[in-house]
Amino acid sequence: MRLLLAEDEEAMADAVVAYLEYHHYGVDWAGNGTDALETARMGSYDVLILDIMMPGMDGLTVLRTLRAEGNTTPVLLLTAKGEIRDKVAGFESGSDDYLTKPFALEELRVRIDALTRRGQNYQGEQVTLGNLTLDKNGCALRVDGKNSPLSNREYHLIELFMRNPHVYFSADALLDRVWGMDAEVEYGTVWVHISGLRKKLESLGAHVEILSKRGVGYALEEKQ
Repeated sequence: MRLLLAEDEEAMADAVVAYLEYHHYGVDWAGNGTDALETARMGSYDVLILDIMMPGMDGLTVLRTLRAEGNTTPVLLLTAKGEIRDKVAGFESGSDDYLTKPFALEELRVRIDALTRRGQNYQGEQVTLGNLTLDKNGCALRVDGKNSPLSNREYHLIELFMRNPHVYFSADALLDRVWGMDAEVEYGTVWVHISGLRKKLESLGAHVEILSKRGVGYALEEKQ
């Protein structure tokens, strides 16, 4: 498994690289955002680990640039900020997970493994509901020629909903199906991803929407 770590704190980077290499991961390191972007463009990685606050170019800008270029590699953001708005900004930029500093190296490894288990198999068929199409090749939602790119987690969420319309999934069920129960993810993460998908559906003019029922969960329904 090959990873790219973008982290400007050299002592932390050394510790992370040593730990991951001990567990048989291949790790490339970039000390600033500009180098991280160029390295990500040139290499083929299973996971990108991006610190948000970096010199040259911040992690969110690196992420947005890669997603705009069609790069669908799973991204784990490292941040010293714990506010919900920072997490929302990361997910809306296309991240798949986040980890707030300081963190345990074992937790980092668990989250990396969870991301890679979900895979990046966006090839093959398309899934359609109403006027909404899930483009598996492009990892994007499409309505009448308009596209909206998806992060890895958003892709798996909307695919689950589109393959099971009108079925309500609890937050626990979504965590199990999309993140895996061994990944220590907060319930708020589900809400953040649902919120992001709702905005994308609205911006595309989709004739479907994600509804919620208190105490029941979430479902994709066609608008009446």
